[in-house]
Amino acid sequence: MMGQHQTGGRRAIGLDIGGTKIAGAVVQDDGTVLTELVERTPEQSDARSTSKILLRLTERLRAEHPEVVAVGVGAAGIVEWPAGLIRWAPNNDYRDWPVRAELEEATGLPAAVDNDANVAALAEARLGEQRYRNMMLLTVGTGIGGGLVLAGEIYRGPTGMGAELGHIIVNPDGPRCGCGNRGCLEAYASGTALTRMGRELAAADPASLVARLAREEGAEVTGQTVAQAAGQGDPAAKALFARLGRWLGVGIASLANIFELEAVRIGGGLVETGDLLLEPARAAAREYAYAARTRGIAPVLPSTFGSDAGIIGAAVLGLEHAAEA
Repeated sequence: MMGQHQTGGRRAIGLDIGGTKIAGAVVQDDGTVLTELVERTPEQSDARSTSKILLRLTERLRAEHPEVVAVGVGAAGIVEWPAGLIRWAPNNDYRDWPVRAELEEATGLPAAVDNDANVAALAEARLGEQRYRNMMLLTVGTGIGGGLVLAGEIYRGPTGMGAELGHIIVNPDGPRCGCGNRGCLEAYASGTALTRMGRELAAADPASLVARLAREEGAEVTGQTVAQAAGQGDPAAKALFARLGRWLGVGIASLANIFELEAVRIGGGLVETGDLLLEPARAAAREYAYAARTRGIAPVLPSTFGSDAGIIGAAVLGLEHAAEA
């Protein structure tokens, strides 16, 4: 999403570090994206190579917008708060990387660093189509990320390692998750789970549309293969989405039973399939809600900002940190 140049409003640089791309943008305090740049995440994504990209993006953005007052970063993985130390990342090679300290030293600007789903949740809660003080965001892509905004603030736990929502256990006898445990929500309701189910379908029924599409491409079945077949109306592929969405709804209900939420937003690549994913998720969230007549049921909605939620939320966090400094 590329916003129009506007006057007024404080501006910050938001940086979003992902497993496949690193995005940077200048964002106004109302969420308007003024300029956005993207680079591919290097194959050897250690701290040194990734830091070079962050600084290069920052320099290019400051050259065009010298008025920026802060830098914010959202990164996949475990981020120690408020130190801005990325302890571990699932799809990158860096460990114990002091991102905040490096950025502040290199730029002279105040910086804030947090988990990518946390900052995306902040953007959705503060600046989305409807504003919420108590909201959960689940990002459903290769894995499941999660962010909680409670009483208007990101919930992090004492050191920033809380709210690993994709790793609640929905079935201890279930498939192994990428984290090493069995039966995590991520193992049932992510793009990785859809790929696994699609391959099981293709192996059991080589004549299925999912299997045929993969053969035509000369590639293995992926979640995208299943989505393509479902988009063509294939009943077997649609049934996999119904199963995936149901598990997502089970996770949503379990979390909503703990927290009193005004809304649940769903982001990530799989939300682009729309009601294929969201309708079974909503149905299961209703089915497993505790005391629904008394407590109500939080609406399950697609994200407002889509893939830009991370850079917008990172910039908002940077501005907030600068105001407190």
